[in-house]
Amino acid sequence: MTAPSQAPAQSRGGRWIDHWDPEDETFWNETGEKVARRNLIFSVLSEHIGFSIWTLWSVMVLFMGPEYGLTPADKFFIVSMATLVGAIVRVPYTFAVAVFGGRNWTIVSASLLLLPTIAAFIVMEPGTSFTTFLLCAMLAGIGGGNFASSMTNINAFFPLRKKGWALGLNAGGGNIGVPVVQLVALAVIGASGGPRVLLGIYIPFIIVAAILAAMYMDNISSVKNDTGATKESVKDAHTWIMSFLYIGTFGSFIGYSFAFGLVLQTQFGRTPLQAAYVTFIGPLLGSLIRPVGGALADRFGGAKITLWNFVAMAAATGCIVIASTQKSLPLFTVAFIALFVLSGLGNGSTYKMIPGIFQAKATAMGLEGEEAAAYGRRLSGASMGLIGAVGALGGLGINLALRQSFLSVGSGTGAFVAFLAFYGVCFVVTWAVYLRRPAGQAPATAAASEAKPQLSYAEV
Repeated sequence: MTAPSQAPAQSRGGRWIDHWDPEDETFWNETGEKVARRNLIFSVLSEHIGFSIWTLWSVMVLFMGPEYGLTPADKFFIVSMATLVGAIVRVPYTFAVAVFGGRNWTIVSASLLLLPTIAAFIVMEPGTSFTTFLLCAMLAGIGGGNFASSMTNINAFFPLRKKGWALGLNAGGGNIGVPVVQLVALAVIGASGGPRVLLGIYIPFIIVAAILAAMYMDNISSVKNDTGATKESVKDAHTWIMSFLYIGTFGSFIGYSFAFGLVLQTQFGRTPLQAAYVTFIGPLLGSLIRPVGGALADRFGGAKITLWNFVAMAAATGCIVIASTQKSLPLFTVAFIALFVLSGLGNGSTYKMIPGIFQAKATAMGLEGEEAAAYGRRLSGASMGLIGAVGALGGLGINLALRQSFLSVGSGTGAFVAFLAFYGVCFVVTWAVYLRRPAGQAPATAAASEAKPQLSYAEV
């Protein structure tokens, strides 16, 4: 079988691919894989810088000493607002891929990162009002949207059998933007540089990312915003169940990424340099292991990996509670880094579950072959943006909980006890919905529940 022509659409400018069928093995081997991998590389680059800008204020607050006149509660609120905006913009960013094209939107979204970077460069000095810092942090939140558009775009390029690896690598490469900006900040602080030095480093990289996206990425003309699929995914119980589980994995990763340095400074009296020496390690390891989570999910099933990962996250959080009450910095640091690693592993396994769940649902409805695959792609693509947005709100919850805990009892112990309980609930939900029930009996639409089940959700 000869791979169909990929001549660009004549009715629209730019690099458009008219035919894309990654489930066709001949097409994939002869044409698709090379194109998909090229787009993956430059998608990762743009998303990586987006994560760096989104979490920029996790390191900006390390530069903000007593001369800035901000309390620890003020700083937690600043990073919380960056998290909030990053979660909200994920929804429109998801739909932007179909409206503008994956390549075109990557150019736009990368270029938009100049706005928060330049704004922070202008205002970052003592004497600037708390409100101004808050607005700049909120502006940086647009970097969080790059994840949603990137994941939606890459989801369309890869076949189901490769999605766990591809989405894990795409997300992991983006997540590494968090420790990278923290490492750069460590170098700047160590060299006695100011925050404007850090910001000045990122401005040219943003421009380069936008240019490379324009040169090497593609749009897929068949990717459309499916209003019907969006409405169906919103009504489907699985979308909200997976959103809840993603709060536990990605929400933990991004929330702790913002909070770790502040907790070390506030609770353990670390200096900015001492905090910077440690804060990058957890996000780095959590990012690097995310593709491993996807690969393990491809092999053993996302539900199984996710289930036991929540057990391990609860255990690590229990150690953090003990370390917090005993004021043991070594145990606290080791347990916190372990929690980062586990959140990254869970990020990969939960995202792998999404296309598998809707593929299983399609099979349970009696669909077969390409029809089932197409249904799975429609529903998973429509749900990913919403799941990513709700999951990111977990980061907001973590920072607000820590802020309240420090205001109430002077430490983060109370917040960590709440996080421990939450991971227990996530374990129960994963087991009850995706591993306990017989084949085909997980929550679904009425049409699915009346159909003859053919595939267990435990296999996702």
